[in-house]
Order: sequence, then C-alpha cells, then structure tokens
Amino acid sequence: MSKTKASGTTKLGRDSQPQYLGVKLYAGEKVKAGNIIIRQRGAKFLAGKNVRMGKDDTIYAIKEGVVEFTTTRKKKFDGSQRIAKVVNVEDKI
Repeated sequence: MSKTKASGTTKLGRDSQPQYLGVKLYAGEKVKAGNIIIRQRGAKFLAGKNVRMGKDDTIYAIKEGVVEFTTTRKKKFDGSQRIAKVVNVEDKI
C-alpha cells in the first residue's frame, strides 16, 4: 500500500498568522483607559506617564488623555547611553 495519496498531497500550505505589530495610536490622538498604543517585541518604546507595559511589551494607556512621544537618554548597565523613545498620555481633554 502507498503511504501517500494518489493525488499527491503537499507538505506546504501551512502559514502562521501575522503579528500585527507597530504603533496603533499616534501623537495627538485621543486615547481611553485600556487602549493599546504600541504592540512591540522588546522594549523599543518605553512606558512613561499614565502608560503601562504588558508582559508581551505591549504599551497601553491607564488614563484617558492624548498620546505624546518624547525622547530621553537611558543609561545602560555598562555605562553607555542610548536614546530611548518614551510614550506618555497627557490629560489634555
């Protein structure tokens, strides 16, 4: 007996779903508590004022307001520095 079907099945054809990462709400946009602002892998953006980071590094708002992006110098453990992008939610409603 044949192990494969006569029509010839393929081992390809399985594909995973995309991750839909990136910035979801941009600077100046209104946000409600719990809204996702950024979906990311690794801490490319850091959580600032009125914002928290989930266990998969997703940044979301904890208060209602307006999204704001800033930059800051972040010191690493070896003494070197990097420019970090920080996400804030300001109460400008």
